[in-house]
Amino acid sequence: MLRTNAMTDHDRLFKELIGAFFIEFLELFLPKVRAFVEAGSVEFLDKEIFVDVSSGERLEPDLIAKVRFKSHPAFFICHVESQAQAQNEFGRRFFRYFSRLHDKYQLPVYPIVIFSFQGPRKQQPDVYRVEFPNKVVMEFHYDVIQLNRLGWRDFVKRPSPVAAALMARMNIAPEDRARVKLECLRLLATLKLNRAKMRLISGFIDAYLTLNDEEQEQFKAGVEALALEETEEVMEIVTSWMRDGIKQGRQEGRQEGRQEGRQQGLQQGRRQGKKEGQIEATRDSIVQILEARFRKVPIAVKKTLKTIEDRNRLRLLLRRAATAVDLKDFERRLPGTAQPRTRRAND
Repeated sequence: MLRTNAMTDHDRLFKELIGAFFIEFLELFLPKVRAFVEAGSVEFLDKEIFVDVSSGERLEPDLIAKVRFKSHPAFFICHVESQAQAQNEFGRRFFRYFSRLHDKYQLPVYPIVIFSFQGPRKQQPDVYRVEFPNKVVMEFHYDVIQLNRLGWRDFVKRPSPVAAALMARMNIAPEDRARVKLECLRLLATLKLNRAKMRLISGFIDAYLTLNDEEQEQFKAGVEALALEETEEVMEIVTSWMRDGIKQGRQEGRQEGRQEGRQQGLQQGRRQGKKEGQIEATRDSIVQILEARFRKVPIAVKKTLKTIEDRNRLRLLLRRAATAVDLKDFERRLPGTAQPRTRRAND
């Protein structure tokens, strides 16, 4: 069942992703094309808008890149189109894009389409043909990447930012949604991307894998089950996924606060140095995450954190800060704060 927001801007999401990771996109899905592309030559062209004078229809190609062939100075146009809905006449429309681009730039055009819809799952055509009983007049071939026919398990071990994002739109059984989101996170943690690119990918995944309450609990359990040695890398990213546990009715200002807290937590989580510095950084990250999610952190909680010197214990609390249902849930797991609260209630 499709769970994406009806207002999801599919074209923008895919254009930003492929634009930021164009070479990685070719490496993952079209390695033969990547082999004849000069990596440093990619130039993205301004969005073209072609108007059909007879019908008044606007044709707006998604992504147009001017690319040089490897080992010689000739260029070609690479056109990548993202198609979020099945369309019977897509091949004809795609050919119209091809002919307009070829005519405008006077260069060869390599056409690629990403079918990102969830249904139908039948194989989509990769050719538009004009033929008569006695001969074929024209055949227009294009490369098809049909995500709903790809299994996410085949990509979970691929060290690619494009794989980390597009697994969210592949063929996923309903019971695997929480697991796929966790696997996307784990893969993303291994890539060592800069903060902006990490946010781009995590935002893409959030748009297409928004979990319901039950799935969110499964996801939380998966995060808590991660091995301790994975915690630091994973926790640098998990804060960007916090909105899955926050209802849509929260105020915009709180969302901004969560974003600021995440950025500070990322900076703290990356600190390296002596053991004392690492422990202090972990404490700070816990507080930043709690403040980002619940705004105010009681002084008693901060004081208790300062008394904990065991780094593994702090790393476990770091995960709990990101997955706790609310602040009381976190306090119940924190020695020295939950028990006094219970005694006062009994009094």
